[in-house]
Amino acid sequence: METTVKEITEGLLISVNGRIDTTNYIEFEKVVDKLLSKKVSQIFLDCSKLNYISSSGLRVFLTILRKMTKSGGHFKLIAMQPNIKEIFDISGFSSIFSIFPDLEAAIQQE
Repeated sequence: METTVKEITEGLLISVNGRIDTTNYIEFEKVVDKLLSKKVSQIFLDCSKLNYISSSGLRVFLTILRKMTKSGGHFKLIAMQPNIKEIFDISGFSSIFSIFPDLEAAIQQE
């Protein structure tokens, strides 16, 4: 898994390349926790290159969402691969998370 972070006008854009699973979810969580300490108002997570997420990864996403909501911020998932979207649909997470086809759509929706 490779994670990149880019500051954009609307918040932070995090891109994940690879898998988030039991072998690396802690690493991903540490990266995001460090960003959350900066009191970011919006995080956009680019899932276009995320090819697998385990239940451990889903828990991290849920933790991020809770922290962002508690601080009045927004956590938006973008460009989700069909297989990842299916995992979110089956788990019921699609109804919990804000999921958008691309960054532009996520930015336009407040």
